[in-house]
Amino acid sequence: MEKRWILHTPDPEAIERLRLDLKLNPVLLQLLVNRGITDLETARKFFRPQEALLHSPWLMKDMDKAVDRLQQALNQGEKILIYGDYDVDGTTSVASFYAFLRKHHSAVDFYIPHRYREGYGLSRAGIDHAIQQGYQLIVTLDCGIKSVELIADAKAHGIDVIICDHHLPDHILPPAIAILNAKQSDCPYPFKELCGCGVGYKLMCALCERMDWPISEADENIDLLATAIAADIVSMSGENRILTYRGLKKANQHPNIGIRALANLSGLKKQLQIQNLVFMIAPRVNAAGRMDDACKAVELFTAADEEIARQYAEALHADNDERRQADRSITREALQQIESNPQWEERVSTLVYQPDWHKGVVGIVASRLIETYHRPTIVLTRSGDEANGSARSIPGFNLYEAIYACRDLLTRYGGHMAAAGMSLPHDQVDAFRERFEQAVSNSLDRTLLTPSIRVDAEILLEQIQPKFFDILRQMEPFGPDNEPPIFLIRHVTDAGYSKIVKEDHLRFVVKQGSARISGIGFGLAKKATLLLEGKPIDLVCHIEENEYQGNVSLQIRVLDIRAAQ
Repeated sequence: MEKRWILHTPDPEAIERLRLDLKLNPVLLQLLVNRGITDLETARKFFRPQEALLHSPWLMKDMDKAVDRLQQALNQGEKILIYGDYDVDGTTSVASFYAFLRKHHSAVDFYIPHRYREGYGLSRAGIDHAIQQGYQLIVTLDCGIKSVELIADAKAHGIDVIICDHHLPDHILPPAIAILNAKQSDCPYPFKELCGCGVGYKLMCALCERMDWPISEADENIDLLATAIAADIVSMSGENRILTYRGLKKANQHPNIGIRALANLSGLKKQLQIQNLVFMIAPRVNAAGRMDDACKAVELFTAADEEIARQYAEALHADNDERRQADRSITREALQQIESNPQWEERVSTLVYQPDWHKGVVGIVASRLIETYHRPTIVLTRSGDEANGSARSIPGFNLYEAIYACRDLLTRYGGHMAAAGMSLPHDQVDAFRERFEQAVSNSLDRTLLTPSIRVDAEILLEQIQPKFFDILRQMEPFGPDNEPPIFLIRHVTDAGYSKIVKEDHLRFVVKQGSARISGIGFGLAKKATLLLEGKPIDLVCHIEENEYQGNVSLQIRVLDIRAAQ
């Protein structure tokens, strides 16, 4: 699809004020102002994320109740069950909290629901397991905020529940002994964008304070927390950015045994960057729950030695290979289903359903369909008497609100602005498709249906120098609310070496005046004639390092091109 390029309009006065403090070039100043950094103190905090800027865990509503109950359980030797979801956020949360608690308490175990037998979040089977095994306390991580009936049943059987969650609460809250969720309307915690693993980390920090344990015990798996933040697509600002910064440092100095095993298996020889967590570690962890049993991920991250970790890493690697194959075949079938229903062409949403699709990849397939049709998308498959599936949004549209508007058709649902999951009777799929279309249509700004690229700043090729890139690197870690900078470069031409590679991609060598640079444009082969005919083009790109045979140079990763304006 053709894309809109939206160039940030800089605030000249803010840039000038910041220039007096920082003495940086105008392009870098504009990048900072775009991110709300307009004075020296804010810039200092941004470039040097400090542990001292983290908020006290005691600011979170119910933290005192949660710590009191955990302290009671520890003092009285109660059986504690750590319960988490099967995705990256859930499994890293469980691994971190389980490893933390078992140092001081032997009567602790963990539970990860099986995606196909139980579904996401707290399950009937999970609560029955806790009742049968005589657990007296359950700590949920990355789930629980919507499980009113199940937690009520646990309570009726004498089991207290502490909820650590970050998903949006409904009006009716579960009868838990404590609910840790900064998104509660009456929670005074200043930072609202922690992931589930982040909420669990705050509980560990508070427990360390109460029990006089070294705070280093809460930090022991902070690289797992960085992985959860990166994978769960939460805001890379405030506390999340500080925690990710610290987690990446640990991942490169003393990584969790599971992260090290996955990195070794993937052949990574350079330092772990945020993109390695997102594209190398997270897919393999997710694949365990998608294709088999996510307990393997917890076992990987809590392995006793390198050999056990290697075995679990190999199992996750195999799951990921299987996931890729399912992803490709189901995406192809889903696209064919859309093409065979021309009456859907004018819709503002997509919902496809096939009973035999693999449940573990429907969320990924939804993202793939958005790459083609760019509209809020749901992909459903069948599980027993129900249809289960995942939804993905487009930038700027609140998917959760549209799902919530259809809640009377659903047996279970949950999620946030960008992604959601749901279950419903399979005979209600057609009704749900129509209701979801209506809900999206009622609230969607139609301009969002055209994909856009938000450009941070215009730059000249001659400005792309190692010193400039060094400062860009200091703006990491990147993520939502601190995206990797995108640059506009105008009026460049082919330097004579550009070509199509592997049928779909375009290898660039472009020049602007006497300056030239190489680069790659994935999926841009269809636009090759714009460049190869020798006419001037404009392009939007990231700037990155390229290492080849030991030589490191700067290159551009081109996102889109068009004839020069």
